[in-house]
Amino acid sequence: MRTLPQVLDETARRFPARPAVFYAGETITYRALADQVNWLAAGLVKLGIEPGDKVAIWMSNIPEWIVAYFAIAKAGGVVVPMNTRYRTHEVEYILGNAEAKAAFIAPGFLGIDYAGMLAEVRGHLPLFREAIAVGATAPGTCPYAEVLALGENPAAQDELARREARLNPKDCVFILYTSGTTGHPKGAMLSHHNMAENARQITEIMRISENDVFLLAVPFFHCFGCVMGILGAITWGAAIVPSPVFKADEALRLVEKHRVSVVYGVPTMFVLELEEQRRAKAAGRPYDVSSLRTGIMAGAPCPVEVMRGTMDELGCNVCICYGLTEASPVITMTRFDDPIDKRVETVGKPLPGVEVKVVDDARREVPLGETGELACRGYNVMLGYWKNPEATREVIDEQGWLYTGDLATIDPEGYVRIVGRKKDMYIVGGFNVYPAEVEEVLFTHPGVQNVAVVGVPDRVMGEVGMAFIIPRAGHNPDPQEVVDFCAHRIAGFKVPRYVVVATEFPMTPSGKVQKYKLVEQGRELIAQGKVRKLEPRKTGC
Repeated sequence: MRTLPQVLDETARRFPARPAVFYAGETITYRALADQVNWLAAGLVKLGIEPGDKVAIWMSNIPEWIVAYFAIAKAGGVVVPMNTRYRTHEVEYILGNAEAKAAFIAPGFLGIDYAGMLAEVRGHLPLFREAIAVGATAPGTCPYAEVLALGENPAAQDELARREARLNPKDCVFILYTSGTTGHPKGAMLSHHNMAENARQITEIMRISENDVFLLAVPFFHCFGCVMGILGAITWGAAIVPSPVFKADEALRLVEKHRVSVVYGVPTMFVLELEEQRRAKAAGRPYDVSSLRTGIMAGAPCPVEVMRGTMDELGCNVCICYGLTEASPVITMTRFDDPIDKRVETVGKPLPGVEVKVVDDARREVPLGETGELACRGYNVMLGYWKNPEATREVIDEQGWLYTGDLATIDPEGYVRIVGRKKDMYIVGGFNVYPAEVEEVLFTHPGVQNVAVVGVPDRVMGEVGMAFIIPRAGHNPDPQEVVDFCAHRIAGFKVPRYVVVATEFPMTPSGKVQKYKLVEQGRELIAQGKVRKLEPRKTGC
């Protein structure tokens, strides 16, 4: 078992001069990366961060995210990654629930003013002490460079060494918030071992070495980016090319420039890359993607045609991974030597040391080939939900089985197929969206009497939200205004793109909305062109 700092330090000792990060025309070697982590960790000690203190990271994919990631862990703290598209009330909830003492923040991202939003909620966060600003500073923030300089203090360095010696691989090092069905996100607590071993196994299957270069446009605040990506690359001494904003043309240019060999993405990203390469090829100027070797497609259902196109047209021998934050995150994965039909139609087999089974509603195992809820057990199962033992007991039983909420089958050869979701969560471009959270916001709209939100298919994003609204008497909500109303209150990916004004919902005899019927109705409305897809006019994201 290893801690996160041990993973980085071992690689820095093996490959001190090799590139760790390529960004904005600069190269950071592994020795330089490890030095920056040591200085920043000691700086956090000098600032008063104690073992177990929660420190948030609210930045896009930039090198300082990686440095802060390992520095917080080395100082004995707990990392709380934050979605770059959070709105003010989401920021207040996450920082408050996590009991965060400090946060690393960028000036902003895609028009969102992080410093301004934090200043707005700080008065409601009695435990919060320090905002560390990367880039431009704002009133009430401490410059990142000053914290690095504090790390030169000998006493802080000595204390850091003592803390690092006491780190336990089984300790919680991450609290990753995942949307909840009650409208409040839950913090999944992950240990050093959860993450380090999951990252090692995934990248070992991909045959990663120090010669590989990773393009990471998947968000660092997501397990896909921070475990499978950053930690996976650093485990073997590979280089990382961070990309703060995904654009297909920019991604392919970075592949050319840095001779990228490993690319990660949700299916949406691969769809757009394929389309961009086809466009460039038709124009007689295809991108040079000959360096691509492998990658991971995950985060949402993976269409067979996208998988085949990625392998055939981009020459990228991608693997499919399946998992969830609570599983650190990967449970199953395809292998290079799997038959092609298994590689494009299943999510592979479990990782070593991970057991899986399919169960019925009473959590009794069902025969092979039958559909039920997928459960897993092993080293990768989270420690539990932060400050929420009841929710933990709902998903992890006394035998250590984690129940995923996804419907699946397992064939006689052990390959897992995901066939649906037990609950009504849907996935927008790789991000989970729970309707209850969106509905809670829409219920605050003055013209809304009742609302039901479902996911409907979308060619680019995989799925998007559709809100069915029953208006209050005397009100006739404008769909565009409803979308804009949401955009000012929740992250952009959660905002419904379709709004349907209804007079009633299909209901069960017990009074529950039959959402599957709304999904069917939504698909028909889209197919018939009776509802228009909308984009927020002024979201700041």
